[in-house]
Amino acid sequence: MNKNIKIVLAALLIISGIYMMFFTRDIGWGVVVFLLSAFPILLYFKNEMILMAFWHLRKQNMEKAASWLGKVTNYTTQLHKTQYGYFHYLTGLTLAQDSPGKVEPYMKKALEYGLNMKQDRAMATLNLAASAISRGRRQEGQRLLEEAKKLDTAGMMTDQIKMMKDQMKMPSMQKHMHNPHMRQRGKF
Repeated sequence: MNKNIKIVLAALLIISGIYMMFFTRDIGWGVVVFLLSAFPILLYFKNEMILMAFWHLRKQNMEKAASWLGKVTNYTTQLHKTQYGYFHYLTGLTLAQDSPGKVEPYMKKALEYGLNMKQDRAMATLNLAASAISRGRRQEGQRLLEEAKKLDTAGMMTDQIKMMKDQMKMPSMQKHMHNPHMRQRGKF
């Protein structure tokens, strides 16, 4: 649903609640209708598709989370500006298991739009670090790992950060692998 329709619906509920309270003297139903206007206002700032995707993501059901995110066809018209970052963040998280190569642009956009919680920013930078390390950009990966470590104040991702640092210490197998069928080329 378009975000502007939610505001119009909330305004209509507020006006009808005030009308019921003051003009028809039906105070009980007026208060109920007036209080019901809080739901469209809440859903204006916290989109229902994003909330359902978070809920399914918490249950580790990536397919349903991706299907709820798929219902957002045009995020600029359906979401509030504060939700843009979380839309890209959740899209990146749902793609992380199936195709990790596609995660990097979503996480960059999520950090660009902004995420409210430090843990979410730490997770996004950790995914960016993993992408940078897998593509051979070790210095950028190291910098992003340090940034993720600073953002992880609760210590929820210390195991993942430690595991990635250990992987960085291991030599890359592609640089050290030699083809046994290739001739030895040398000066003599």
